[in-house]
Amino acid sequence: MYLIMKILGILILLAVGTGFYFRINDDFVMGDRIIGLAVLAFAFILMPIFLYVRWKGKKLEDYTLSDKNMKKMKDRGID
Repeated sequence: MYLIMKILGILILLAVGTGFYFRINDDFVMGDRIIGLAVLAFAFILMPIFLYVRWKGKKLEDYTLSDKNMKKMKDRGID
């Protein structure tokens, strides 16, 4: 999964670079389209994969403020 994330990240960065290259050479419409597609790919493909990989195997209740966790914090002296 890490390999897929790295490949997608590199492809998205290359797409953004290509978009800016087209913008420099006075093809603003094509450059904006390429940059826009790269941003969409980042937001809707790469970011969810990243979040899935980072949260896999972790308990969400360890990171929420429940009554149980609030009691643990008070017992430790954390206000």
